[in-house]
Amino acid sequence: MHTAESVWEFAITDRIKFGTGALDELGSELEARAINSLVVVTDTELRDAGIVDDALESVPDTITVTVFDGVEPDPDVEIYRAAIATVASHDPDAVVGIGGGSSLDVAKAAGALAGSDQDVLEYVAPPIGEGEPVPASETTVIAVPTTAGTGSESSPAVVVSLPDRELKVGISSRHLYPELAVVDPLVTVSLPPAITAASGMDALTHAIEAYTTRRYDAKADPDSAGQRPDYGGRTPVTDLYAEKAIDLIGQNLRRAVDNGVDVEARRALSLGSLLAGIAFTNAGLGATHAMAYPVAGENHTPHGVTVAVLLPHVMRYNASSAFERYAHIAELLGENTDGMSDRDAADRAGAAVEALSSDIGLPDGLSELGVAEDDIPHLAEKTTDIERLLVGNPRRVDQAALEEIFEAAL
Repeated sequence: MHTAESVWEFAITDRIKFGTGALDELGSELEARAINSLVVVTDTELRDAGIVDDALESVPDTITVTVFDGVEPDPDVEIYRAAIATVASHDPDAVVGIGGGSSLDVAKAAGALAGSDQDVLEYVAPPIGEGEPVPASETTVIAVPTTAGTGSESSPAVVVSLPDRELKVGISSRHLYPELAVVDPLVTVSLPPAITAASGMDALTHAIEAYTTRRYDAKADPDSAGQRPDYGGRTPVTDLYAEKAIDLIGQNLRRAVDNGVDVEARRALSLGSLLAGIAFTNAGLGATHAMAYPVAGENHTPHGVTVAVLLPHVMRYNASSAFERYAHIAELLGENTDGMSDRDAADRAGAAVEALSSDIGLPDGLSELGVAEDDIPHLAEKTTDIERLLVGNPRRVDQAALEEIFEAAL
């Protein structure tokens, strides 16, 4: 007889190189793979700031380098198409993404789809696309994150914005994993406080949702109606990654925001983000991310800021589904729960996240992001369509519950 955790899978980026100075070894990694040409996918801001040149300093002159710097925050389908066309026209041995999650997502898609004759949207699930399987590619993809938050360097997914529909959609495939992630905390030292704060809260949300996402067993849960959480549901292995990520981010995010050159804090955040990315890409996410997509799509708000505002309110709603887990989150975030029941300690988890978000200067509510009370029914209705995330939420949600959470977060 199968139990809820008798069979589960765990996947990860093929190789990870982590540590201060890791970027100095990019050149040797390219040489080891006999790379003769590469396309760098990045944005103009990083290129103009010299960060791309710094990242490529160890790359031998014998390797031909082409730079595509057309990535923008929340890249739309046209940016993906342009990057894919650039890679297809140059036919490089490797694609190297340098930047935040947007650049890494575009790089992963460009490396995988440059040889395809189908449009990028065909790989999006219906009703937007046909849900075509992403083909295997011989192009090596290397991810070099310059922020600590998105986890894209360890993720098999990319996010595509559709501004005309005020919508974000995703493509997920094992063929979108980078072959190598080079994570160097020193690259993040120059990040301004606001970006450090938002990206850090994004990583914390990944970790908390991965730790609390429900387990999935189709036989044990016929009500799932064939749905499953995004990725596979939490497992004992994802718990290990998520717990460590919550601890690292919770104890170091304030320090990194207040003192950007605190290398120890930067290293902890980079590691926490990496671990959180590994956790959520296996365990899945929940209502916080599902609710954030329509808010960000309609109000053009940064993803990390949006999830930071929503997270404590979703946690309070979800706490009754797993008091002991939320109580442990409170402890990991530094709350003193001695002598408390799990129920009371669980209440402290949402408060701890709220205090952290406030301390690092993020907005207190959705109203500061442009959301009005009249918007709530519409946002809740759009959220109900994101079943791939909601089905993994530890407590069942419907339209009324979502409106309740949005109201609390306003």
